[in-house]
Amino acid sequence: MKKKFVIITVIVIIAILGFILLKKINIIPHKQYTNSDFGIETYISSVDKDNDGIDDQTDILNNVRKYIETKPKYESKYYNTGYPNDEHGVCTDVVAFGLKDAGYNLMELVNEDIKNNKEEYNIEVIDKNIDFRRVKNLNIYFKNNNISLTTDLLQIDQWQGGDIIVFKDHIGIISDKRNKKGIPFLIHHANPFQINYEEDVLELYGQDYIIGHYRVS
Repeated sequence: MKKKFVIITVIVIIAILGFILLKKINIIPHKQYTNSDFGIETYISSVDKDNDGIDDQTDILNNVRKYIETKPKYESKYYNTGYPNDEHGVCTDVVAFGLKDAGYNLMELVNEDIKNNKEEYNIEVIDKNIDFRRVKNLNIYFKNNNISLTTDLLQIDQWQGGDIIVFKDHIGIISDKRNKKGIPFLIHHANPFQINYEEDVLELYGQDYIIGHYRVS
């Protein structure tokens, strides 16, 4: 009887620890909150770059969601087309496709900025097919051309769905969903084993990992 009790106890403990781990690594979705739950006014851009009747901030967020719905496979490859055309991609492509369908062609825009600011980018051979798909280059581009905002996650009212967040070696789009602390979810593509593309992982990555936070308009 005692042995049976011990076995059941061990199974329960393993199940609890397994649940905690699965939730921690976002296999089990976290509860979601919105701006209204924290009294935060949703930002609406005054710009509609592609004149489709949807403001840039909303447009970028909508288009990023459309892109991740295709469940792109993670693979780093070079494309003569610049933008991946075979259902594969990496973290930078989430941002590139989100902006492209809102009227911002990062391939062209980053290439132009590199030519105008060569000393900042420190690139020996310019190649517009790949330069806009590198995190370092995108951070410089957004810093030069867009609105720079706080990188402090605790300033929750300063983070809005559609914002761009840059890490030391990663990049993604801020979601309009938030966790119970008000910290937003991240829409990103990090590795070949990723199950969910919209996750509560900003705290998991850590404050020191964030190097940039930008808003297009």
